[in-house]
Amino acid sequence: MTQDKSKTGEKPLKPAESSGLSALKALVEGFATTARHLARKPITESYPEVKRQLPERSRARIVLTRDPDGRERCVACYLCSAVCPVSCISMQSAEQPDGRRYARWFRINFGRCIYCGLCEEACPTSAIQLTPDFENVQRDILTLVFEKKDLLVDGCGKDPSYNFYEHAGVTTDERGKGEHASEAPPVNVKSNLP
Repeated sequence: MTQDKSKTGEKPLKPAESSGLSALKALVEGFATTARHLARKPITESYPEVKRQLPERSRARIVLTRDPDGRERCVACYLCSAVCPVSCISMQSAEQPDGRRYARWFRINFGRCIYCGLCEEACPTSAIQLTPDFENVQRDILTLVFEKKDLLVDGCGKDPSYNFYEHAGVTTDERGKGEHASEAPPVNVKSNLP
């Protein structure tokens, strides 16, 4: 069963549009574009001497940042390793005597990393961040496995004022429930009973 083209809104093809002449015209236009570019002189940039300006949001080498107090931001929540599509991030969690969690060891295999940025988006503490530093080529693939000491930087990264333990509501020796920034005091559950 064929549909009437006037009812579907499609224009019927004219004989000239469906002929081999229009296909030949398109083929000649394509070859003309190729011929124009073949006649141009190639532009070669010597890479180490001339470095291109990268876009602002370019993502490359991963670093671990510190909070404004100078302590590690990573709380070893395993979200970055869970979201990683190639499973290149691994860590082990531990807890300090004051109640703060930290990563006992943190490891990224840059030989497997695809620099997708999902780990940065999943991190609740802004600890793991991608930098525009893309020059990370090694001859030996085992040297692309970076440990925590290689990844940890002294700065706060893209969000210098954020401190997870001031906003998270996690009880530590420094603050209890209801004592964090913008946090309401805890509700007495027994007073809510009917």
